[in-house]
Amino acid sequence: MRSLFFTHPLDEEHGRSEPILLFVAALFVFSNALALGLGRDGRIDGSTLWGPFCWLAAQGTAVWLLRRYAPDHDPLLLPLVSLLTGWGIVLQDRLAPNFLLRQVVWVVLGTAVLVGITILPRNLRWLRRYRYTLLILGIFLLMATLLFGINPTGASVARYWLRLPIPFLTPVYFQPSELLKLLLVIFLASYFDERETVGRLAGNGRLQRLSYLAPLLLMWGFCMILLVWQRDLGAATLFFIVFLSLLYLATGDWRIVAGGVALLLLAGLFAYFAFSLVTLRIDAWWNPWPDADDRAFQIVQSLYAVAAGGIWGQGIGQGYPQYIPVVHSDFVFAAIAEEWGLIGSVGVVGCFALLAHRGMRLALLAERPFRRYLAAGITILLAAQAFLIMAGVTKLLPLTGVTLPFVSYGGSSMFISHVMAGLLLYLSTKSRQIYL
Repeated sequence: MRSLFFTHPLDEEHGRSEPILLFVAALFVFSNALALGLGRDGRIDGSTLWGPFCWLAAQGTAVWLLRRYAPDHDPLLLPLVSLLTGWGIVLQDRLAPNFLLRQVVWVVLGTAVLVGITILPRNLRWLRRYRYTLLILGIFLLMATLLFGINPTGASVARYWLRLPIPFLTPVYFQPSELLKLLLVIFLASYFDERETVGRLAGNGRLQRLSYLAPLLLMWGFCMILLVWQRDLGAATLFFIVFLSLLYLATGDWRIVAGGVALLLLAGLFAYFAFSLVTLRIDAWWNPWPDADDRAFQIVQSLYAVAAGGIWGQGIGQGYPQYIPVVHSDFVFAAIAEEWGLIGSVGVVGCFALLAHRGMRLALLAERPFRRYLAAGITILLAAQAFLIMAGVTKLLPLTGVTLPFVSYGGSSMFISHVMAGLLLYLSTKSRQIYL
């Protein structure tokens, strides 16, 4: 039964499946780019197709390099990432053409990093060896935003970015909380790997050593305090979910999940009365209609867009998603729902579900604890982030303000998401399992 569940036909036909899947993704991306050009200007020219062509060149090169230097990698991960990033490029051309160049650059750079992580490292032992150093570095970068943080839009609030001192280039900004999410996953995977025997539950269902959790809770608590202080509650929520999930995987105690959910509810109740931003988002989630033209304008316009899309959608370029503030970033899923309808929305959900399946499959098949926790942590992080923003846009949950991985505009998120996908591809390469 195990072999039937975990053996996929595409794994056995890897030599031809990956290029075919990329070809299907390219058909989707280029057909939508052509439809956008015809609907917007009534003609097709280079301004419409240069982004998809750059995307196709990057993805085609990635497929060729991976098949040549890592032929036994997972055949579904790269096509899934390619489809989502290509869709995101078309969306940026539709929603915010002034940001299209930056988005294409980040996709190409992220793809190059993904390939490099997959084929270049001999091993990842240094991630375990320097886990405290890496995490502390991420915390210091996050602390730096409290002093030197800026908002690229010029606003005086939500100063989550640092300007990178790169000469001769237009201003480049980086969001340290995106990096810290990955560093926390690496830290947790290494920590649980080292203490797996200590952290297992005793026969009576109690942890053998409470001191096992002390350093872990200390580091996680420090990260959470910084994030709440910075008001980046979306990242704080993701930290909590990843921490709780990996802790449950390490101990197998369902009471940890119940206690964590209770703590999350208590923290949400406290934040509701303590922070105006949280108050606004919960009020807008609970009943947005009294403030539909003021504080809840964004979520109300998102609901209108989702409803207008129906089953088949308005068609690319035919809807009005631009009425939603920040639609190219936080609310890109609402634009998909309006112009691609329920079919497109389910397609995006299906892509992330399949990505989560392949990632958890890697975790289940891993023979070493570090590989298992790292694959599970990255998968949970990507899946939870996608779920939080899709649920927030549709008012299933309060809005957290995170991006939709691989699709939304945002250089930091795009780059770190590709790094995580590269790590999953590295872990899927069977010939390198001995090094972890």
